Amino acid sequence: MIKNHVTVSQVKDIIKNLTSKKVQVKLNLGRNKFVSFYGVLTGVYPALFTITPIDDSFKGKTSYSYSEYMCGKVQILGLEN
Repeated sequence: MIKNHVTVSQVKDIIKNLTSKKVQVKLNLGRNKFVSFYGVLTGVYPALFTITPIDDSFKGKTSYSYSEYMCGKVQILGLEN
């Protein structure tokens, strides 16, 4: 269920403005399970975006769709560098 009242193009603009910046990512994995980590938003593509985690416990890149952001499954907070 979509929580935000924004369009996909507005979400893409928000994500595009955070490209190459340090962000905090909060994931809702369901069943009251949450994961939070810091990373750098490295790629913005037509259907998804990628984040490279700074934390050593994460290996490789993670990718998320814009609909996951709109539904609240993924929350991204831009950090001041």
